[in-house]
Amino acid sequence: MLECVWRDLGRMDYAAALSLQRELVERRQSGQTGDTLLFVEHPHVITLGRNGQRQNLLAGWDHLRRAGVAFHDTDRGGDITYHGPGQLVGYPILDLRQWKRDVTAYVRALEECLIETLGEFGIAAARSPGLTGVWVAEGKIAAIGVRISRWVTSHGFALNAATDLQYFQYIVPCGLAGRAVASMDRLLGANPGLDRVRSAVARHFGRVFERRMVPAPESAPARREEEVLCPK
Repeated sequence: MLECVWRDLGRMDYAAALSLQRELVERRQSGQTGDTLLFVEHPHVITLGRNGQRQNLLAGWDHLRRAGVAFHDTDRGGDITYHGPGQLVGYPILDLRQWKRDVTAYVRALEECLIETLGEFGIAAARSPGLTGVWVAEGKIAAIGVRISRWVTSHGFALNAATDLQYFQYIVPCGLAGRAVASMDRLLGANPGLDRVRSAVARHFGRVFERRMVPAPESAPARREEEVLCPK
């Protein structure tokens, strides 16, 4: 069974995490490193995918700046989304040539990891026909947006564990008007704890992708870059 190292980056700015992903993708493409699953918690930030619609951003730059919310255009698939404290973000850097050369199967597998994780906490989650991500009766609880370059993946998923859902008011989440968002803590009536959620996701990720999950011996250096707040 192939090995996948998982690393907890702690709280890291979006730009810094993106830079780290790009570095790891290049190293994975050249065979200098194996598969990696990065976990991170971002400060408040809104990101727009390469095919996203700018009109799905509902707040002006000044409003976002006052609220302490950064903004990034990015190169993942999908539309617009929010990341922030209490949300578990996962960035798999996998070579799909060693799994399945199938983008749709990869996205469905990410959904399966999250559905099984939520089930472990007693939360019934499922896919929604024709849509990407993971859903509960109350709304969307996990978003997925990926990039695949020369069969190596980057970007990934965001699971609302104990996320302040008020920040989703600034966007049309994933471009889906009228669809609510949900979080684990609201469904459970208590904070599930990011450490517990992270461990569960890593375990189910290993099963679904047939990888032996190995925790990194230590966290990656806390790279810090200035967040790009909203342009003038």
